Formats: sequence, structure tokens, C-alpha cells
Amino acid sequence: MSVVTGINHDISGGEVMRDATANMSRRTDTKIVLRDVCKRHGSLLALDHISLGIPTGSFFVIVGPSGCGKTTLLRMLAGLDNTTSGELCVAPVTPGRPQNAMVFQGDSLFPWMTVYDNAAYGLRMRGLAERQVSDIVSEYLEKTGLTNSRNRYPHQLSGGMRQRVSIARAFANDPDILLMDEPFSALDEQNKTLLQEELLRIWEADRKTVVFITHSVDEAVTLGDRIMVMTAGPGRVKAMVDVNLPRPRKVLELRHNPVYGELVYAIWGHLREEVDRARSARGK
Repeated sequence: MSVVTGINHDISGGEVMRDATANMSRRTDTKIVLRDVCKRHGSLLALDHISLGIPTGSFFVIVGPSGCGKTTLLRMLAGLDNTTSGELCVAPVTPGRPQNAMVFQGDSLFPWMTVYDNAAYGLRMRGLAERQVSDIVSEYLEKTGLTNSRNRYPHQLSGGMRQRVSIARAFANDPDILLMDEPFSALDEQNKTLLQEELLRIWEADRKTVVFITHSVDEAVTLGDRIMVMTAGPGRVKAMVDVNLPRPRKVLELRHNPVYGELVYAIWGHLREEVDRARSARGK
């Protein structure tokens, strides 16, 4: 496995990675630790000995070829699926807060609810007083530019606006961990850039622990503190890349930074090997 800091490469063995992960698990600033996690779907090995640690408050991004197990890993972090073997440890939840919230690629809004009611759903399920719900939801609708659309329904919104509602709902519910599965992949480039900037702005104020899946190397470098590149199935850790770019970040300004281009090039080098391997395995 390669560990990449900027554009420097350091080859590390599996035992070193496991030792480092074990050390991180003893630190109070580590939110998630995986040790030798494997996942099988029947006879199919989806994830093979994944070991990693995700610091509290970090923006952790996962990239890899289609079918490498990225979403399977995210589902396990969400508690929607179990590991076949290995350990998955999540630090205790802050009292009064949910452990996680998910933002999906597809439309996950309730079509019969207004923008406001969709954003308020999680808070109401937790039993918060309506006045408190109103204050929190209004704050996040303002942060996502949806104040004037609070009484509209999902079918009256563009795809980008629906994703804004999903982001507002997730942050408003104040989870310890925010899990995002390719949330911007269906959007045009202009809306994607705007939502990336809004996500960064909100995250930089809240500093929640984020685990974000994307197929876009550009997006990974734009958003992430650290990027895990996965192998073609079965999914393993191929490389870890530290994104040493300053924050706060402006998407378009960031792309003029030469380190940005070097990181994209280095990550794509790792990823292309796996994409080519996956295509060869399929005979394409």
C-alpha cells in the first residue's frame, strides 16, 4: 500500500498499517477505526482486510473503480450492514446527537413534504420542540440558499436544489458523522462546483467528521483532507493521500494551485491502474 503526502510516496507494509491504526484507536481524536475488515456477499469477497483510521472532524474521501466496495463500506459505517470479519469501531456519540446521517446520490426527499418539513424531519423524529426545530432549520436553509424556497415541494425544485435540501437536512440533524455517497455525481458542472463550495463552507464552520465517496479525482482533492484509493474488487486500500492544501478553500482558486494538479495526477495514476485492471477482468 502506498502512503502519499503531497506527491511523496512511501511504501508501507500491512503490519505497519495495522500498528498505526491500532495506535490511532487509542487517541481521543480518532472517530472511526477499521482493523482488517472483510465483507462477503455469499461467495463474493467485496472488501478484503481494510484497515484505516479517520480523525474526528476530518473530511475523508474514498475513490475507486466501480464495484470496488465503496458503498458497501459506507453502509457498514452507517450501521446498515455488518462486517464478515475484522473490527469496525466508532467513537461514542456525543449525548443528544445521532451517530450519523447519510446524503445519497439519488433523490431521497419526501415528495409530499415541503423543503422546510424535509429539513426538519430528523429533528422532529428526535422530539425537539418546534421552536428549536424552526431556529435550526431556518439557519441551515439560509446557509444553503433555500430560505425563499422553504414552502416549495421537491417536484418544484431543480436537481441541485434538491441536493441542497438533503445537505441542509443532514447538517440540521447535527450528526457526529456525515456519510455522503456520490451526492453531486448527477449534477451539471456549474451546480456541482457551487454545491462543493457550499458544502465546504458549512463543513468548515461545523467540522463534522465526513466520509465522502466520489468517482471524481478533482472533487476528491477539492474537498478532502485525506483520500483513500481502493483497488478494483475485492476492495483493498491501494493508497492513502494527504491533501496538503490550505483551508478555507475556494474551488476555482484552488485549481490554480500547482500542488492541486500534482495531487490529481498522483491519485489518477493509482486509480488508472485499478480501472484498467477492472476493465481487463471484464474483458473490455
